[in-house]
Amino acid sequence: MSNTGAVTNTAEWEQKCSHPEYKRIQMKKNALSKTIKYLQSAEGSAYIFIFPSIILLMMFNIIPLLAAFGLSFFDVPITLDSAKFIGIENFKTAFSDARFVNSLKVTAIFTAIEVPVQVIGAMIIAAFISENNLKNKFFRAIYFLPVICSATAIGIMWKMILHSNVGFFTYALSSMGLGRINFFNDTHMAIFTVAFISIWRSFGISAIIYVTAIQNVNGSLYEAAKMDGAGSLRQFIDVTVPSIRPTFWFILMTRFAGSLQIFDIIYMTTNGGPNYTTESTVTYVYSRAFSSGSQMGYASTMSVILFAVIMIVTVIMNKRMNSEDM
Repeated sequence: MSNTGAVTNTAEWEQKCSHPEYKRIQMKKNALSKTIKYLQSAEGSAYIFIFPSIILLMMFNIIPLLAAFGLSFFDVPITLDSAKFIGIENFKTAFSDARFVNSLKVTAIFTAIEVPVQVIGAMIIAAFISENNLKNKFFRAIYFLPVICSATAIGIMWKMILHSNVGFFTYALSSMGLGRINFFNDTHMAIFTVAFISIWRSFGISAIIYVTAIQNVNGSLYEAAKMDGAGSLRQFIDVTVPSIRPTFWFILMTRFAGSLQIFDIIYMTTNGGPNYTTESTVTYVYSRAFSSGSQMGYASTMSVILFAVIMIVTVIMNKRMNSEDM
């Protein structure tokens, strides 16, 4: 009897195991077990920690970018309900739009002014304040202070300081007999003024990043340079600069991309004036999207063109950086 019962149970078990539903359940259990085991590993844990960042990247970067690319092929006068597909007409309009071409030129000029100061100037300043002492820590805090201030507050502050009639700086120049300067209303001076304010605002972050890189340079390299008779300048050129090259490229790429997207300082000070001499590409995009009849499709087209420019330049710089590291 017992043998017969055992055979019966074995047959039932084999029949149960061969059932498609049972196999499907077992496959799910095995897959779940493998997933849990993977998530408990070092690599799996890393993915868990970066998952929220991926979601935020999708929400605030990738999805809006895809949406802008899609809208660039439509004429969207007011709302999406009134959108009309027009193909590449927006792109044709953009490259024949004198104001858009001018905004690209203004952005290029602004970038040419700001980036060298941010990249080279911050490196030089960082070399002087890299040593850990009380004086240098104080100067680091002073340099970094504008970084934590809002662009709105900075724009209003400098607009008051440099105001042609009631500004403190222009009043000081007038008191010295130098006359009043229209920093924001002069067509030749305005672009340099907004570039100066932008540099003043973000100079500290570049300097602090350089300071960190310089402090991590191998001290034995400086000792060897001293033994060879190298002075401070020669040590900076032959030891410091080559050692912090990756940081140099990082700051160059980030500041270049940031300069091409300049908006807040210009919007708060000149709003693109006078006569569009400080109207950057992003400022013009904002104007067409929200001020000039809400041409969202055309504004999206210009945003896509600017993104393409930034991406191409960044890829070229990244390849150059990688070729130097090899």
